[in-house]
Amino acid sequence: MTESLDGVWAEDLAHYRAEFTRFMMPYQFGIAEMMTKVNILKDEFTHIHHYSPIEHVASRLKSPESLLQKAYRKNCPITFDDLAKQIVDIAGVRITCSFIKDTYRIADMLTGQNDITVTEVRDYIAAPKPNGYKSLHILAEIPVFMSDRVQQVPVELQIRTIAMDFWASLEHKIYYKYGGNIPPSLLEELTEAAEAANKLDVKMERLHEEFAAAKAESDFADGQLLLPMPIELLESLARRR
Repeated sequence: MTESLDGVWAEDLAHYRAEFTRFMMPYQFGIAEMMTKVNILKDEFTHIHHYSPIEHVASRLKSPESLLQKAYRKNCPITFDDLAKQIVDIAGVRITCSFIKDTYRIADMLTGQNDITVTEVRDYIAAPKPNGYKSLHILAEIPVFMSDRVQQVPVELQIRTIAMDFWASLEHKIYYKYGGNIPPSLLEELTEAAEAANKLDVKMERLHEEFAAAKAESDFADGQLLLPMPIELLESLARRR
């Protein structure tokens, strides 16, 4: 009898594991689709424009444990339909940019693509969280072409600067170390650090713009403007007119 029950339990476990894998696969494919879009932009800027506003890109798929914990916090029934409707950040892509303006620039380029549908925007750069957290969060749906259907998969984009990302990483570690109950003195220091990170972002962006303007003026004065084609080819085309 026990062996029979064990066999049924193992069969049920295998069934639910397969169903969970099937449920998570579109999210994994959605991440792959979004990562491809981001990396195309990154490579284009690197090779064509000689400057990429994207410093780093990473992705994450919620683990079963993390997914269940969030479902319990939201009082979400543990069914695939309810999880899909209520947990919208199962798939995530994080883009780290050089400067604050770059975060909005990349956001506009991605959300402007005709196969991406934006469902929510939370601009924590313009309006930081009380603890100082800053990042641009965009919830977007991207089509995933399965063998039997096209599924719109939600992917959360987090776009932030290097300084914002460094602060958020540290805050995340401290948050979990204290189980969410960060001592007030430490929380105050974290808030001050967020302000310092923002000042650094603003200052570095100003220095970057000043350097770019000075270099452009110097190149113009020296006659060193970048040409899209070799000068020999341009001269040849001019002679044929």
